[in-house]
Amino acid sequence: MALFAAAAITLSSCASATDAPASDVDAAAATSAEDFGGLDALIEAAQAEGELNVIALPDNWANYGEIKALFEEKYDIVVNSADPDISSAEEIAAADNLKGQDTAPDVFDLGTAVALASTDYFAPYQVENWADIPDENKEPTGLWANDYTGSMSIGYDSNSVPEPTSLDDLLGSEYKGAVALNGDPTQAGAAFAAVGLASVQNGGTLDDFTPGIEFFSELNAAGNFIPVNVTAGTIASGETKVVFDWSYNNLAQVSVVDGWEVTTLPGAVYTSFYNQAISADAPHPAAARLWQEFLYSPEAQNLFITGGAYPVTIDAMTEAGTVDEEALETIGALDGELVTPTTEQSEAAAALLAEKWAAAIG
Repeated sequence: MALFAAAAITLSSCASATDAPASDVDAAAATSAEDFGGLDALIEAAQAEGELNVIALPDNWANYGEIKALFEEKYDIVVNSADPDISSAEEIAAADNLKGQDTAPDVFDLGTAVALASTDYFAPYQVENWADIPDENKEPTGLWANDYTGSMSIGYDSNSVPEPTSLDDLLGSEYKGAVALNGDPTQAGAAFAAVGLASVQNGGTLDDFTPGIEFFSELNAAGNFIPVNVTAGTIASGETKVVFDWSYNNLAQVSVVDGWEVTTLPGAVYTSFYNQAISADAPHPAAARLWQEFLYSPEAQNLFITGGAYPVTIDAMTEAGTVDEEALETIGALDGELVTPTTEQSEAAAALLAEKWAAAIG
């Protein structure tokens, strides 16, 4: 999994574990299950809260529907899933708007650029199998940790358009008014990654996203780019016939949309992890920490594989014999020249997109 690893950020935190019994624990300050007196005590505290607020987790995104349902069944905790189709930036905006309310998000699942800019919103926490997460895939104190990745792919309606084999193909008249992104690249991780892919496919590197911005500007000038945020609904209706999105999202549509196919362009393959974090303002702080324990367990990590994503603990699970080999065989290995932006590259790209994206697509 080191091939897909995102660079770690060096941050500091003054939080530390305590030896207090579970009944005396301030769940919002707990940095590990040990602070509660162990995982069983954490489960008890989370069940006493009874609810968990998640946000921006579509059921068909990396198998989150099954993951949420299993968490509810396993722990008898109601999962309130709000605004499944919003962007990473909108997750943080929701945390601001709902701060102090019972409906505020307990946890985040964020693209890299937004996560790096939002660490003040996070509470440090290290799951029991923290050692199974490679060092390069986590912030040392537990403010965030990578959870799953895929490759940036192109999904397309084979009943309406030909298979694209290069970026240049998408500039042709066959793709008029057809090409869309999953969100705005200044706010959404999937769209950010699409511009990154276009950059490395268009003669550039991850040090400078300018070639990617220029490609989408040219695509827009040709009348082929449409400013529609992709959802399962826009794909099913035929509104978005060609979609830049993570492989697990595009693959999820193959079984439900007639003619939907997925391709990865030859050459550089763009990968990037999403990031888990607990809200420092979580209204259900124990349930938020139990959610993290669950997500990084082999049980939930294997559900990511079933959903077409590659979980961050895959190496540790393979070594321990707990990986779902059948599911892994189904999605196959990530092939090609894998490229993933570093922290510095992500921050530079985010600043460049904030400056130039709106003007580039008119």
